[in-house]
Amino acid sequence: MRDDTADFRDIFLNDRPLMDARAPIEFAKGAFPGAVNRPLMNDVERQKVGTCYKQHGQQAALALGHQLVSGRLKEERIKAWAAFAQAHPDGYLYCFRGGLRSQLVQQWLRDEAGIAYPRVLGGYKAMRGYLIEVMEQAVQQASFVLVGGLTGTGKTEVLMQLDNSLDLEGLANHRGSSFGKRATPQPSQIDFENALSIRLLKLRERGVGTFVMEDEARLIGRCSIPLPLHHGMQAFPLVWLEDSFEGRVERILRDYVVDLGAEFVAERGEEEGFVAFADRLRESLVNIRKRLGGDRYQGLSELLEQALAEQTRSGAVDLHRGWIEGLLADYYDPMYAYQRASKAERIEFAGTQGAVVDYLRERHAQF
Repeated sequence: MRDDTADFRDIFLNDRPLMDARAPIEFAKGAFPGAVNRPLMNDVERQKVGTCYKQHGQQAALALGHQLVSGRLKEERIKAWAAFAQAHPDGYLYCFRGGLRSQLVQQWLRDEAGIAYPRVLGGYKAMRGYLIEVMEQAVQQASFVLVGGLTGTGKTEVLMQLDNSLDLEGLANHRGSSFGKRATPQPSQIDFENALSIRLLKLRERGVGTFVMEDEARLIGRCSIPLPLHHGMQAFPLVWLEDSFEGRVERILRDYVVDLGAEFVAERGEEEGFVAFADRLRESLVNIRKRLGGDRYQGLSELLEQALAEQTRSGAVDLHRGWIEGLLADYYDPMYAYQRASKAERIEFAGTQGAVVDYLRERHAQF
């Protein structure tokens, strides 16, 4: 049998398969990329055992746990654990603290299925603490540069061309703006932070000492940038990406209309997907109604409805340029112009996409 481990660095650098023995409610609040939930107890069973522990102590709680998970139910869970262990011979199992639950799963696997499978010492709590430390150390020890620019300049496209980038919006599954929600849900806050720390860990292992990120607000949808990183972002140097107004309109049309519509159709089918896509655009516009003002909102809303009607009738997306142009000129551009002025002293380079990518590659090579 492989030994139990506390080598968290190995686990995350090598994407070791992880079997999470916590209850589903715990798993949903946060886990690790690729971890699979194979609980010892479901949510109801866990709650009953927890109540028993508070009222009657550990021995009574253990006895109740064995009573609740017994017979056919126990056989089914052992079968699921065995299937995971056989499919992932290089993996590990864990519970919250690496205590009774993971030890019991390990024991039952060995005694009932004849499988010796190692567990993570310290469990979820220790692994989570390690990843928080990875984040804090990276902010203290590494260098960072931000990519800023008006909405639609293609900041994510710049990141995709660099091997030292951190795509925060990709990890958060959100494009960052008021219209940034995707067809699929965002990860939990903990899942977002864990994925970000693992990305940092892997890049630093490859020798990366300077990271490039988009200049973001604290919140990317519902995901909050970890405080140490966000605090650093208020002082990191900035590269400003530029593009023509027409180029930005076309990029937003592609990202927020063509691609987003395709995401919804892929998730829900042609008819239901288009309805959900149209509702998402309307919802996004409503969310900034107060900031737009009544008249401006009404005008953009009418343009949006005309565009959706034409898209429904013919499939053409050309009319969407109308509300996109208005949104950029009257809402986003003035806001970003103010932001650029407030950050002017941190801007060390400005240019179009090709020039910015070349600059950032040269900058990376120097560090």
